[in-house]
Amino acid sequence: MTTVLRLPASDPAELTVPALLLRNAEDQGGLPALSWQEQGEGGRSRWATLTWGEVRERVARIAAGLAALGVERGDHVLMMMGNRPEHWLTDLALGHLGAVPVSVYGTAAPGQIAHIVEHSRARLAVVEGADEVATWQPLMDRLVVVEAGAAEGHISFAEVDRPYDTEVFERTWRAVRATDPVTVVYTSGTTGAPKGVVISHRNVVLNGLALDDVVDLPDHVEHISYLPFAHIAERMLGIYLPVHRASHVHLCADPTQVAATARELHPAQFFGVPRVWEKLAASVRAALAQLPEERRTAVEEAGDTGREYVAHLERGEEPPAGLAAAYERARDGIFQPLLAAAGFDRLVWTASASAPMPQDVVRFWAGFGIVIMDAWGLTETVGAATANRPGAFRLGSVGKPIGGVELRVAEDGEIEVRGPTVFDGYLRPDGSVESATDAEGWFATGDIGRVDEDGFLWITDRKKEMIVTSTGKNVSPALVENALKEHPLIGQAFVHGEGRSYLVALLVLDGEMAPAWAQANGIDAEPGQLPFHPAVLAETDRAVEAANARLNRTEQVRRHQLLGEEWGPQTGELTPSLKLRRRAVREKYGHLIEELYGQGGHTPGG
Repeated sequence: MTTVLRLPASDPAELTVPALLLRNAEDQGGLPALSWQEQGEGGRSRWATLTWGEVRERVARIAAGLAALGVERGDHVLMMMGNRPEHWLTDLALGHLGAVPVSVYGTAAPGQIAHIVEHSRARLAVVEGADEVATWQPLMDRLVVVEAGAAEGHISFAEVDRPYDTEVFERTWRAVRATDPVTVVYTSGTTGAPKGVVISHRNVVLNGLALDDVVDLPDHVEHISYLPFAHIAERMLGIYLPVHRASHVHLCADPTQVAATARELHPAQFFGVPRVWEKLAASVRAALAQLPEERRTAVEEAGDTGREYVAHLERGEEPPAGLAAAYERARDGIFQPLLAAAGFDRLVWTASASAPMPQDVVRFWAGFGIVIMDAWGLTETVGAATANRPGAFRLGSVGKPIGGVELRVAEDGEIEVRGPTVFDGYLRPDGSVESATDAEGWFATGDIGRVDEDGFLWITDRKKEMIVTSTGKNVSPALVENALKEHPLIGQAFVHGEGRSYLVALLVLDGEMAPAWAQANGIDAEPGQLPFHPAVLAETDRAVEAANARLNRTEQVRRHQLLGEEWGPQTGELTPSLKLRRRAVREKYGHLIEELYGQGGHTPGG
């Protein structure tokens, strides 16, 4: 497993993030810790890097500047910045003061920001530039602005980065306790107002130790940080785990450039929420569609070999010698060159979480020998509570509980967990913390699932999102939507049927695969016209028919409508972590849904 570095305490449960950062500066001080792109000579971008020793020095300076602004132990400080060094360093600096960093999604609506400002009682926010200032200025008296000159009358970040008193800095961080909050993470609000989840230093340290037992990673492994720091997955993977492991974070400020960053860095680990893996798969499929037929056939046959090989590993079996040899030839002659072009040739750990992963996407990547280790958890479980791992995985499941986590399934199918990595509770408006566990410490997660005979957890859906039809049948919308998305043309899907006698669906073409499919099928049309082209509509009908054939009668989609524009956080249909906002979709497309029940749209086979 991953080398466990020196733990600067006899009891890991008493460790804090500042104590681990000191360990890194003392033991790994010359190793790279944080890199980001900046403009070099001739306008070209280049990587700038801080070592672990330099990181601690910068953290101390920023902590001194924040303290001079009046930030004290227990204060909440809000941050709205992209994945840039100021965000990362400020987060750690606040932790050294015993203050509580709270990252806010860059796509949050003004009303959501106002709610967080009031609920957290924050008196200071650190924001990126002019756009953020315009949003925040009516809400807060004091702002620290990263981009110089962006906000007259507010504090520039350069003023915060200042000399510090070593004795004061050391005394202040040593007063921080493992039970103190390391952050408050506000949920993305898929079903209501965001809740403030209080997470302690102990929570993240013990979670990190448990995750070390899940996978064997190279020492000082690199991590591409591109998801928002307001999301628990990136907080763990991009801040707390790198401090815990003394690994190397590469900040990708523009999430659309993550594929390009991977091609450049060839990372050993990569994490993506399902939508990211879907988009990457669509890009690869589109590229494969352009290959000469002979080459494309060779890749497809190699993919069958890869899937068969992975299937043996999934069952815990040694692949037969002939299959192992065929897989090795496919890997060396076909997979590796293709994966190298994508920057994925050095991967030893790939993972996903946040939402159910479509099975066709998992199987697609398995065809290249890449096993996406799906995990499950919530903000309230500090990220992963269960995980698949090499040597113990089931494609489609979310694995087994990580160390220290107990799991049970209630009578109604709701998953309950307890353990030292479960959060402390929800922040109340008065600053106190409201426990969310029962008298025995069990937390009801709101997810529905089952545990199989081998101990693997299978997630069905969110309890609040289950559809109950007018006939009283329960339907998992995610299950149906993933079946629809198995066709490469369909990039996104939304299924509705609450209180109705049958299901209808809104479908969105995949922005990368659709043009490639059109070209391969001799369709001469602009991308914006494809959702209305008769051949595309006919193929979409066939895709829905194929999905229905794999579903039971209650789960089948009776009518559907193809839409012209992809959904995203900016247009409101997805959360910043790329999960579907069902209520927002229902409200935005309510008229289309009603038309579908009024015999509008398309009927599969009709």
